[in-house]
Amino acid sequence: MSKVRVAVIGCGSISKYRHIPEYAANENVEIVAFVDVVAERSQAYADKYGALAFTDYKEMLAQVKPDAVSVNLPNALHAPVSIDAANAGAHVLVEKPMAATEEEGLAMIEAAKKNGVFLMVGHNQRLMPPHAKAKEILDSGKLGKVLTFRTSFGHPGPEGWSVDGRNSWFFEKEDAIMGAMGDLGVHKSDLIRYLLSDEVSEVGAFIGTLHKDGTQVDDNATCLLRMKSGAIGSLVASWTYYKGEDNSTVLWCENGVMKIGTHPDDQVIVELRDGTIEKYKVGAISTNDKQESSGVIDAFITSITTNTPPSISGEEGLKSLKVILAAFESQATGRIISLD
Repeated sequence: MSKVRVAVIGCGSISKYRHIPEYAANENVEIVAFVDVVAERSQAYADKYGALAFTDYKEMLAQVKPDAVSVNLPNALHAPVSIDAANAGAHVLVEKPMAATEEEGLAMIEAAKKNGVFLMVGHNQRLMPPHAKAKEILDSGKLGKVLTFRTSFGHPGPEGWSVDGRNSWFFEKEDAIMGAMGDLGVHKSDLIRYLLSDEVSEVGAFIGTLHKDGTQVDDNATCLLRMKSGAIGSLVASWTYYKGEDNSTVLWCENGVMKIGTHPDDQVIVELRDGTIEKYKVGAISTNDKQESSGVIDAFITSITTNTPPSISGEEGLKSLKVILAAFESQATGRIISLD
């Protein structure tokens, strides 16, 4: 079988730590091009992997005609670049949040459909071993119905993660559109939808910039969610967890509680009402300090090689984005927002 010819558009940290090494490790992939507005960045990767380097993605699409691309750019560019790539006949893996608006998300889905290519969104939390295990336990029914939950993602902020540090696009409203909610909150809206096999029906939120001086994007959000099943819970996203990064989820159910990512060694803990305690060591959740394989790249390439639509589709990405957009609307209006 011929290899999937992949181009990486945007050579920042997510490419450096996840996409590039995971493509390189996948035997079905040939990395053919790198694109970055900073010429030295794309050139360095091109030299390392024997690929071509570009500063203009349109030039790359026309010249290289890749089979697939990763779109790892500032949030404002996700939609236009993904649409151009789909129109050039490439399968698209786009980082989250997939788009800045619902209209953009719909246009991306339409472009992929029209061109007969796959659109996948990089919601890697679904694929992390503790979350996969938690989903399996929930689906088994032993915990009964989920009644309430809290899910949270907080770290000290993108300045420690981004290749550009404090000068990163993450802090520029025009490029980022949204801050901690687009970076971390959307991961959690996707995760809770996935774990509960349910959709969010109502959102209320407090979102603000509490501590990151000189930026207009949000650095903190606390949201209340009601699911269609009736379950209620909280979703927190923060860039000011300066000590004690958190990427945990706790689900209180009819028959007990499930704790995910609350313990360093036992990544999933189930405490049943009858006193039984089950602990699962299934592998860690990735952190900025300790990268684990995301699973996203392998899933994307498997979709292409087997011609199977990705489970983390554009439609799924859009549903998770709409929760975040509703939260911003709640903050702006002071109302509880219903999602259709």
